[in-house]
Amino acid sequence: MNTDFDFLVIGAGSGGIATARRAASFGIKVGVIEQGPLGGTCVNVGCVPKKIMWNAASLAHSMDMAADYGFNVERRGFDWQALKQGRDAYVRRLNEIYQRNLDLAGIQVIHGRASFVGPQRVEVDGTVFSATHILIATGGRPVVPDVSGAELGITSDGFFELEQIPDRAVIVGAGYIAVELAGVLHSLGCEVSLLLRNETFLRNFDATLRQALMADMAGNGINILACTHMAGVIRQDNGRLCLTSTHGDELHDVDCLLWAIGRAPNSTALKLENIGLTTDERGFIPTDEFQNTAVAGVYAVGDVTGRVALTPVAIAAGRKLADRVFGGQPDARLNYENIASVVFSHPPIGTVGLTEEQARERYTDIRVYHSQFTNMLYALSEHKSPTVVKLVTVGNHERVVGVHIIGDAADEIIQGFAVAVNMGATKRDLDNTVAIHPTAAEELVTLR
Repeated sequence: MNTDFDFLVIGAGSGGIATARRAASFGIKVGVIEQGPLGGTCVNVGCVPKKIMWNAASLAHSMDMAADYGFNVERRGFDWQALKQGRDAYVRRLNEIYQRNLDLAGIQVIHGRASFVGPQRVEVDGTVFSATHILIATGGRPVVPDVSGAELGITSDGFFELEQIPDRAVIVGAGYIAVELAGVLHSLGCEVSLLLRNETFLRNFDATLRQALMADMAGNGINILACTHMAGVIRQDNGRLCLTSTHGDELHDVDCLLWAIGRAPNSTALKLENIGLTTDERGFIPTDEFQNTAVAGVYAVGDVTGRVALTPVAIAAGRKLADRVFGGQPDARLNYENIASVVFSHPPIGTVGLTEEQARERYTDIRVYHSQFTNMLYALSEHKSPTVVKLVTVGNHERVVGVHIIGDAADEIIQGFAVAVNMGATKRDLDNTVAIHPTAAEELVTLR
């Protein structure tokens, strides 16, 4: 086993692997250290298995609507185990693909937990490895609150271990993970309550979108309990859970309690003090615009940095880092502005750029264009899921600084408009684009 490298990557998630492979393409000796399965959170307990579950929930919606289009379709049950087995097998195939790709790139995989023992030196299970350049890409983990009985609940990691769908689930949280898993469980037949500490969820998203989603979720039967603070959890005699709020309210006979209150960086076990590197008060590793930490030759990308916690961001930042350090591109860095994101809710949200609130804080000359309608998909259905599109523009030329969509296919539509925003498109550019009819996307080029 080699112990001396040009470049060591701690963490074989999406960002770490992408950086390692790009660096190896420049002919250097690269090693990757990982204590878990290859692919990190995204592949194993995040984006990939979540999207499979979202697809299953979307199919359930489609079957419910099939009769509206003349199909004699009857839902005769749902096999959670079959879905789980297929999903897990797919994830294992991805793990194997990652391993093959690393092997083909000549990258050595070192299994175990890494910690710094000094400058340019990392220990893994008693063996010390050295490298001139070291990348920290250890990601994050779900947070569990400090309340009595919290251990009786699970996190998003535990969600993917469930052997059967719960009858009654309570999800505590207001971020995209809470919203997404609430939608999945509800669509697949679970009674769901969503507990929010404040009045609304998705507080970093445009207010118009989150209001539309909250109304739609509540109208479809998800019990949204706002301004609810958890005080404790106990197990009842029947094996189910009882949740108590700080106001004394109780929720009885809960099969599954899922904490989705945020994520913390995986930085503690690294023993950063051995190289004189400090984190911020939350444990995140600060970096500059080039992903440099405060220690020369040590870099960080992805969720451990506390910046934009999205898989494509970690990948892009890591590749730019490798281009700069090993590829002779001294100015290579990721631009963190105008990064598109999606919430795989039901219906989904797609967004890029500034929210209306953010734009009004930054600029004075703001003009907002907005439309709400029912997608033609629901023309024959009694269920009327909303679609909302919104443009935020600034200045006399009405440069588009924000595009926000909620509705069917919002997750696919937003990618193209993200290109337009990054290119500095104006409202006139959109107006001069011929619409594709009949689509939901055409609303964004016909707004008046």
